[in-house]
Amino acid sequence: MAAMPNLSRRTVLRLGLGTAAGAVGAYALGSLDSRVAIAGPDIAMTGVGAPLAPAPLDPALNAVAAPTMGAGSFVSAARGGVATNWAIARPPGTTTPLRPLIALHGKGSDAATVMAGGVEQGLAQAVNAGLPPFAVVAVDGGGSYWHHRTSGEDSGAMVLNELIPMLGDQGLDTSRVGFIGWSMGGYGALLLGSRLGPQRTAAICAVSPALWMSSGAAAPGAFDGADDFAANTVFGLPALGSIPIRIDCGTSDPFYSATKQFVAQLPTPPAGGFPPGGHDGGFWSSQLPAELTWIAPLLAA
Repeated sequence: MAAMPNLSRRTVLRLGLGTAAGAVGAYALGSLDSRVAIAGPDIAMTGVGAPLAPAPLDPALNAVAAPTMGAGSFVSAARGGVATNWAIARPPGTTTPLRPLIALHGKGSDAATVMAGGVEQGLAQAVNAGLPPFAVVAVDGGGSYWHHRTSGEDSGAMVLNELIPMLGDQGLDTSRVGFIGWSMGGYGALLLGSRLGPQRTAAICAVSPALWMSSGAAAPGAFDGADDFAANTVFGLPALGSIPIRIDCGTSDPFYSATKQFVAQLPTPPAGGFPPGGHDGGFWSSQLPAELTWIAPLLAA
């Protein structure tokens, strides 16, 4: 097997700017739609005005490339009727269904902030550098920590039961998907990847995941009490033993201790590690090249 490309930080940083910013600030969503049409060949003429039948067209040449960035919204029943924005980035020239990497934002963020800062360009550069092509998907999840709440909102069910089926309607290959997330989204990536299960989850990358060892230690609003915490913990989930996992967390991150304990209880050591760094966009951007190099071939397998 050929070695995967060693992506430079500059190559993938554009993809990381929006995702890293997703947990720390707000940016505008970039351009939404660009289409490339490829015309078929001219019909040859021979003899005395007698047209030949057109030469058979190569389906790849006759295909219309999908937009490199698309966005929309739907009313999510799982979130209690909330209008929920989504966005999809694809590499240029995509004419076949790609598998999606679902990027889950942190608290205080949304789909627009994940996609802002050059995801479209960064994805193109990453694929041009040799990574297998994939799509990046972001969706609004609110601040409910990607699971069912007593309010009735369930952003986790929204992703699994509404977003993923809709992605199939948008021309993506949802037979298997990947999850990546930061902070609250890192916890969500582990939770939702486990619930979708090993047959459908190609890989999970949790970056600085918001993990606590008890409900009393959790941030206000993360859970609805001890029972909710116990019902939605990612510790001890059998499914996570059968899914490729990468964990990246800085040694100065407030979630460092709990994340170390989470890694220790996994049956198989995950990829990633605990380099110096904090809970911030600088650390997240620095880790993204290695994370994408790791997850892209798993999505394509």
